[in-house]
Amino acid sequence: MSTTISHAVEIDRAPADVWSVLADTARYPDWNPFITRLSGDLEVGSRLEAVIEPPGGRPMTFRPTVVDREPGRVLHWRGRLLLPGIFDGDHRFELDELSSGRTLLTQSETFSGVLVPLLRSILAPTRLGFEQMNDALKARTEGLPAARS
Repeated sequence: MSTTISHAVEIDRAPADVWSVLADTARYPDWNPFITRLSGDLEVGSRLEAVIEPPGGRPMTFRPTVVDREPGRVLHWRGRLLLPGIFDGDHRFELDELSSGRTLLTQSETFSGVLVPLLRSILAPTRLGFEQMNDALKARTEGLPAARS
């Protein structure tokens, strides 16, 4: 069983500008209301430590592994609860270039495993967290000077 949640936002900056904010994980505490801390190397195979604070919930710490990274395009990590197949999460950020130098940012997560039906209650706050993070990323990126080409 699997369930996917996602949220997209248009940002009035080029993908490279959005990526520079998304990849600057040391500054997440300054602006990010959902992923309040993210440490580790954003390199394929690297293990991260992420602190997620869903709206109305308590902070949770995850240790996902980066499975895909294409600067300016994709960041994808996978987290698991104990063993594969119990409760897995594939978290993705996709940056698509739009006309006029804008970016469509889509944040999504596909949850799979035997516990998904029992843990559906976390999905609504998680989606709201995606919305809040995407809006904060948009505000942060649009508030910074554009990168020079």
